[in-house]
Amino acid sequence: MTGKVITLSGGVGGAKLVLGLSHIVMGGDLVVACNTGDDFDHLGLRVCPDIDSILYSLSGLSDQQRGWGRRDETWTFMSALGDLKAPIWFNLGDGDLATHVFRSDLLRQGQLLGAVTAELALRLGITATICPMSDDPVATIVQTPEGELAFQHYFVREQCKPSVTGFRFEGLNTASLNGTVADALNDNPRAIIIAPSNPYVSVDPILHIPGMMDALIAADAPIVAVSPIVGGQALKGPAAKMMAELGIDVSVLGIARHYHELLDGLIIDQIDANLAPKIEAMGLKVHVTQTIMSDLKSRIDLASATLAFTNELAQ
Repeated sequence: MTGKVITLSGGVGGAKLVLGLSHIVMGGDLVVACNTGDDFDHLGLRVCPDIDSILYSLSGLSDQQRGWGRRDETWTFMSALGDLKAPIWFNLGDGDLATHVFRSDLLRQGQLLGAVTAELALRLGITATICPMSDDPVATIVQTPEGELAFQHYFVREQCKPSVTGFRFEGLNTASLNGTVADALNDNPRAIIIAPSNPYVSVDPILHIPGMMDALIAADAPIVAVSPIVGGQALKGPAAKMMAELGIDVSVLGIARHYHELLDGLIIDQIDANLAPKIEAMGLKVHVTQTIMSDLKSRIDLASATLAFTNELAQ
C-alpha cells in the first residue's frame, strides 16, 4: 500500500517502534509527530528529549544499553560542570551537548522548532520526516500532593518518586499543530500509529494540541495503538506507577479505555491474550503478537505486524 504512515511517539518505546518502521516505510512516507511536552530550557539550552531519542535512534547514534542519549558518549562537560558546583542533576553528554547547542542557536536566530528538527535530521542522514507536535512550547506539569513539578524535575531530578495526582500541559491551549504533521494528516495517510509510549505524558500532549483530534478523525485512516503495558507492567518509565496512583487499571484494559474513542484497533502482547475479548467488547479490534522490542529484529517484526494490522482494518 502507498501513503504516509503517521506515528505519534514519545520516549524509548516510541523510538524503538519508529526504528522498526523506518526499515519498512521508506523515506518521507514515515512521518513522526514527537511529543515536546518534555522539552525544557536547561543551562541556557533548549533540550528536546523525545525528538532527540528519535534522531539518535534513526541515525544509529543511540545508546542501546542506557536507552537514552548517544552511544560512546563522553562526559567531560558534566565533570567540569560539577567542578563548578553547578547543577548536575540532568546529564548532558558531550555529543548530546552539541545537538542542544546547535538547536538552541538556530532557535535564537528565529527558526521554528520544526525547521530546526528537519535540519538536524538532514545533517544526521535521516530520510524519515521527524516533526515536533507543535512549533509552540508546551510544558508537561506533573501534579503531586506536595505541589506541581515540571516534567524533567519529576522524571529525572526526583526520579519519579512523588505520587502523581494529575497532569496539566502549560501552553497547550495556545499551541498550533505542526504544519508538516497537519499536511500529512490531510494527505490521505495510509495509517496512524500510536507508539507504545506513556499515554499520559507522551501521547496525551500530542492528542490534545488544538485541532489534532479533529485532524486524526478526518484523516479517515486506520488508527492503531501498541500497548505500552505488558502483563500489568510498563517495560520502561513510570506509566504503570502513574496509572496505579491515578486509580487506573494497570493493564491493557486501562490502555484500551484511555484510547477507545479514538482507536480502531489495539495491539497487545501474547502475555495479555486472555484480555482480548474484553477489549473487543469495547468495540476495538485486537491483534495479539510479541510486543517486547529487545533487538532490531523484534523492532522490525512489531512494525511489520502493526502495519499488517492497519492494512487489515483498512479493508
